[in-house]
Amino acid sequence: MERYDSRTALIVVDVQNDFADPAGALSVAGGETIIPYVNAQVRAARAAGALVVYTQDWHPAHTPHFAQDGGIWPVHCVIGTWGAALHPALEVAGPVVRKGSNGEDGYSGFTMRDPVSGATVPTELESILRARGIQRVVVCGLATDYCVAATALDAAALGFETSVLRAGIRAVDLQPGDGERALERMAAAGVTIVDEEGEAQAGPAGTPIAR
Repeated sequence: MERYDSRTALIVVDVQNDFADPAGALSVAGGETIIPYVNAQVRAARAAGALVVYTQDWHPAHTPHFAQDGGIWPVHCVIGTWGAALHPALEVAGPVVRKGSNGEDGYSGFTMRDPVSGATVPTELESILRARGIQRVVVCGLATDYCVAATALDAAALGFETSVLRAGIRAVDLQPGDGERALERMAAAGVTIVDEEGEAQAGPAGTPIAR
């Protein structure tokens, strides 16, 4: 099966300066190195008539998401700042879904969670995909163990046939192995983890995972 067609969406997760640039506030090791690969996927998707959608962390200066306000993360991706901007080398060829702008935890491209009450609210991502008749999603971006995993898991739970491009992701790895464990969680939920050549091997419970 071809990776992209008119019923497929490529979701590019949070390729922003604060994550992808080495000078970013929450820089992901190797984050910049995925951009040429991601751009190639953007071009392939567009050529096949697929939808390309981007997610963007977009936080206020103070939010319970941040360590300064009781959370676990350094201040990052603050609305209108350099750190929040999509990386200048990234090819942007579709709508951008912003998340966390009211102080929520914005891990998934599909949902945001109030860090105090735990209540979740949807972003506009699902409605964008449904309006285009999307059935399959392909996910890449940053970071494997947080926003990529949350987005892919939500996509699968919403009934989209979901795959993650291993060559187009990098992990935070707060604890060693977090990225690999996130891949295993995704595979166990029915997400296909695909390597550069598109070869997949059986993961947990027989679901596909590339090695």
